[in-house]
Amino acid sequence: MTINPGWPVAIALVALMLVAVVANLAFRHGLGRQSVIAGLRAAGQLTVAAAVITGVVGSIWLSVLALLGMFAMAVLTTSRRIGSPRAWPWATAAMAAGVLPVLVILLLSGTIPFKGIALIPVVGIILGNTMTVHTLVGRRAFAALREERAQYEAALSLGLLPAQAIDEIIARRVPEGLIPSLDQVKTSGVVTLPGAFIGVMLGGGSAVQAATAQVLVLFAIMATQAVTAGVEARLIRARRTLPADLRAALVS
Repeated sequence: MTINPGWPVAIALVALMLVAVVANLAFRHGLGRQSVIAGLRAAGQLTVAAAVITGVVGSIWLSVLALLGMFAMAVLTTSRRIGSPRAWPWATAAMAAGVLPVLVILLLSGTIPFKGIALIPVVGIILGNTMTVHTLVGRRAFAALREERAQYEAALSLGLLPAQAIDEIIARRVPEGLIPSLDQVKTSGVVTLPGAFIGVMLGGGSAVQAATAQVLVLFAIMATQAVTAGVEARLIRARRTLPADLRAALVS
């Protein structure tokens, strides 16, 4: 089964966008305009991505270059989302700490071949989920530090070091960033049929092949997110990735 560009797809896209906009207006979410912008951006970016992938997938080195570009964009995006764009080197370290070991395992085990056609989709999925967990951990930890600044100062007054005082506040927030993905893993095949499964099925693969690919991707996501969340938490404790307001507020 394939889905090709054409009038049926165009009509479906317009109808789906109208549903999103009308729902935002009816329920007063206030996100109608943002939904249109997000949809147009997604369509444009995926069109460009399709053209780029078509051009580079035949060369492993061009494919690697494309993946590096995707990684750089993920780092810049998550750095902005957590309100600390200048901390992009630390965001790079946290995300790389999660992605690289997983990629090494996948390649050395022979699970995926060292070819662009295999690397780009698998690494792309892993990168997206790594970026998501980095953003969730950062935003929730920083919100907690702002809300509980008095607790931080109280911990310092009791003799705790800054890193220990920060940990007292963020320790329970970090796991929250992992819960959405864990829920997705636990409900795969029961509540949801994730992207890799659908992709293999649409590509003509068997249900068994689709399930195998999806389990592999889910395990890879769990691994990279667990490492990235842990490294990001350590960087927050060390006050490396803090936004400007928290760097000024959380003094020793």
